[in-house]
Amino acid sequence: MQTALTNRLEGPSFYALAGIGALISLLGLGAALYMETSGHHVTGMNNQVFWGLPHVFAIFLIVAASGVLNVASIGTVFGKKAYKSRGPLSGLLAITMLAAGLFVIMLDLGRADRLVIAMTHVNWTSVFGWNMVLYPVFFGLVGLYVWMLMDRKMYAYSKPVGVAAFIWRLVMTTGTGSIFGFVVARQAYHSAVIAPMFIIMSFAWGLAAFLLFQSAMYKWHGAELHESIRKRLNGLLGVFIAAVFYFVLVYHLTNIYYAKQTDFEQFILLSGGIFPQLFWGGFVVLGTIVPLLLLFVPSMQRSAGAGTAAALLTIVGGLCFLYVFIIGGQAYPLDMFPGMEVKSTFFDGHIDNYVPSMPEILLSVGGFGVAFLLTLIAVRVLPFMPQDDIAKLQASGALHD
Repeated sequence: MQTALTNRLEGPSFYALAGIGALISLLGLGAALYMETSGHHVTGMNNQVFWGLPHVFAIFLIVAASGVLNVASIGTVFGKKAYKSRGPLSGLLAITMLAAGLFVIMLDLGRADRLVIAMTHVNWTSVFGWNMVLYPVFFGLVGLYVWMLMDRKMYAYSKPVGVAAFIWRLVMTTGTGSIFGFVVARQAYHSAVIAPMFIIMSFAWGLAAFLLFQSAMYKWHGAELHESIRKRLNGLLGVFIAAVFYFVLVYHLTNIYYAKQTDFEQFILLSGGIFPQLFWGGFVVLGTIVPLLLLFVPSMQRSAGAGTAAALLTIVGGLCFLYVFIIGGQAYPLDMFPGMEVKSTFFDGHIDNYVPSMPEILLSVGGFGVAFLLTLIAVRVLPFMPQDDIAKLQASGALHD
């Protein structure tokens, strides 16, 4: 069954939800100001672990922002009619999630005012410098894409703009993955597999975020998503989850193959305390196995909430993976002299310990608050919610191709 949406969340419900989103966002902003004025010592970070929990959430939002646009791309670029009505919401989420990710990462780095210097004096030899071009162009292309999708007079131009946005988001995610892949000073990061791994992760995490927000908006409107569309989206999410697991498996098997990485892999996968627990329990079990069971086991997939639960667990698994990848990769020291024991007053060769502080946690969660608030306001003002003409889709065979 398909129920039409009014496109707007009316009355007290909107203000209550907007208030919650604003409160979470303000707590994140306040935490950032506290860390900025008090100094780095109030965080759990140190000279070895200098990318903390906020970076985990920020990278997740940035990568997912690229992947959530995949829904629009499937409809416009690849001509799948069942996805076309979801294009505007997909583009909106891409913009708001990227804005939220940059909100977190800029406030976590400190001195956000120096962004102007980075933008006017781009260092082309640095992957970070490339982002000064990658992110603004993404905003512009996706904004133009959404305009083309929502304006009937301009819809004829939506495909070429959609192709440009599709290519650019692949470039942007490659750049984000290359931030880690090009880092020689961290054994966990320096790998050519990381860039394509981030691309496929963006597909899974972005679609999971889209399904969660779409499910929430349908529920708040008292509407119901058509069964055929629900199955199609759930099946696609399952394929992406399986692909993510494959790339992560290749990444770790590649590391295990090299003798110099054996100790690091043992640390991450077996002996590293919280890191193996988050990897096996958070990413593998909760973020991969359970969602795949929910999406593909017949007795489970028939449940209306299976897709939503799988999407939520995919996001949890993604955050667990990034915590292990980003934090664990810094906590383990670089083996500069293989076979030799290194000790100094600077703790060379020392496995570091990181515990996120409350301000870091608030700033991290604040990013989700910003994404939620911006999306909620936009959905209230403009008709972003999908409007499916089920009879027309069935007649064209779009629900069966």
